[in-house]
Amino acid sequence: MTIFDELKARGLLAQLTDEEEIKELINNGKATFYIGFDPTADSLHVGHFMALCLMKRLQMAGNKPIALIGGGTAMIGDPSGRTDMRSMMTTETIQHNCDCFKEQMSKFIDFSDGKALMVNNADWLLGKNYIEFLREVGPHFSVNNMLRAECYKQRMEKGLSFLEFNYMIMQSYDFYELFQKYGCNMQFGGDDQWSNMLGGTELIRRKLGKDAYAMTITLLLNSEGKKMGKTQKGAVWLDPNKTSPFEFYQYWRNVADADVLKCIRMLTFLPLEEIEKMDAWEGSQLNQAKEILAYELTKLVHGEEEAVRAQESAKALFSAGVAADMPTAELTDEDFADGSIDLISVLCKSGLVASRSEGRRAIEQGGVTVGNDKVNDIKAAYDKDTFMGDGVVIKRGKKNFRKVVLK
Repeated sequence: MTIFDELKARGLLAQLTDEEEIKELINNGKATFYIGFDPTADSLHVGHFMALCLMKRLQMAGNKPIALIGGGTAMIGDPSGRTDMRSMMTTETIQHNCDCFKEQMSKFIDFSDGKALMVNNADWLLGKNYIEFLREVGPHFSVNNMLRAECYKQRMEKGLSFLEFNYMIMQSYDFYELFQKYGCNMQFGGDDQWSNMLGGTELIRRKLGKDAYAMTITLLLNSEGKKMGKTQKGAVWLDPNKTSPFEFYQYWRNVADADVLKCIRMLTFLPLEEIEKMDAWEGSQLNQAKEILAYELTKLVHGEEEAVRAQESAKALFSAGVAADMPTAELTDEDFADGSIDLISVLCKSGLVASRSEGRRAIEQGGVTVGNDKVNDIKAAYDKDTFMGDGVVIKRGKKNFRKVVLK
């Protein structure tokens, strides 16, 4: 099976231009391709997984990845799939985030000896003269076509700033610069970026002629991959200081039954033949599939040793209700009034709920367990002895838990 056939079989490709040219390039290791990353945080999250795994697969087949950091475009808003503008960041913050990204990406991508590149579009965008930019790029874009783009149509009713309207032109110019400077002949991105990416392809062809190689492939990052990076309480980070290996493992261990085989196919490097045998799995076998998924992805991000520890801790939690590596919350003497603390306060301080009203609802609905006991009394309170020593495990539902100890 060729690498192109494998990408299709794993469900990674949504739509593409010039299929035969693309197939020829990536199957023969001739593609220099880029994927963009917004440096809006100091860690990547699991919503980036599909892109990172794709870069790894293509590099293993001899192709050259370019990780494009949007240090320049981060200075303005991006309307794609958003309901409001994102906040502005300083250049120092952006650079710090870029450094963190490269460290995390290095677990997927080999940057040694020029086998892959990380570049920042601030290098060419921030020094651009506005008049020069308009003369060079402006004539190649139709305002009518831009307004028909889905990413802009979603914002029109609520208001689209001129600042944001420039995003497509800037992203298109990125592809042109990468093509000129690094021979980048292919771009990948989420389905929400399709219009912007086509703009880049068209810009290259208009300025350099029809013979210029400029291919476009989109992935289902928005509808399939990006949603994987969100939970009810926020992102699941690749940085172990933000999301521990145990929490990371548990996140994937608790994916929905309907998603587990899709995740295994898209995100792991298990052979397709092995995955196809799992297609017939159901019932308790899906739990085994979830363990495989969680282990493989934890190993990919945090290494085999941490993956083994997380797996063993998860099994210990299931069998005995406690695990050494589970997330821990600490209480202090100041948290106790007259020697006791109410359960709602414990839920809030441990981070299991965001507010007292949410904690009250969780208890009333029978979703809170203290140790081995389900608690339905919203006035339940506990003394210091409960949290001394190894503390007590408090669960909210089946997926959220903390070991709460007295510091």
